[in-house]
Amino acid sequence: MKLLQSLFSRQDGVSTIEFALVVPVFMILGMYGAEIAWLNAASMEASQVALALADNASRLGQTDNSGVTPTITSNDVHSVLTGALEEGSNIDLAENGRVILSSLEVHPLTGKQYVHWQKCMGKGRQTSAHGKPDLTGSALSSIASGISLGGRKITSSSKGAVMVAEVWYEYKGLFGTMFVKPITIHEQAAIIVRDDRNVGPGLSGTNDKIEC
Repeated sequence: MKLLQSLFSRQDGVSTIEFALVVPVFMILGMYGAEIAWLNAASMEASQVALALADNASRLGQTDNSGVTPTITSNDVHSVLTGALEEGSNIDLAENGRVILSSLEVHPLTGKQYVHWQKCMGKGRQTSAHGKPDLTGSALSSIASGISLGGRKITSSSKGAVMVAEVWYEYKGLFGTMFVKPITIHEQAAIIVRDDRNVGPGLSGTNDKIEC
């Protein structure tokens, strides 16, 4: 009994026991915080890639000094898509996602909004949220009156184009599925073409590396 009383009266190991009890809790909270922070960073990265892709695509042809309204090529589009994947290298976008670039235009015959062409890169299998190119400009098309982006309707002007960029990214947790299940991040951006562009022919040339 005296031994038990002596053990209960001693406080030498109290701080060690408290430390052992509290450390796992703080470790879990720290890991959870790191997971949420990285998820937000990945989402922001995808958003920035989408904005840069739309901006770069809207500038294609600006350096053409021939005096003739330029027609952009498939290789031009390949260059901006490659740049988008490179910009997203911090989150390994090329392996875990897909970038999609669509040209929203006005059909010369029906006057309806339509996707004239659409190109993709990345190992992801996602498809555009706006559907595939509809060369007929049908009034029955889901985007005949424009596309919805951020709660607003986006439309192209006649003989112009709007570059619509989409970034799909499969987020996998830093600690597996301990805190979050795999999440598909989808970010979009749209910017009107900044200079004259001959949109009639669509894209000139072919490039199999950017086919959707």
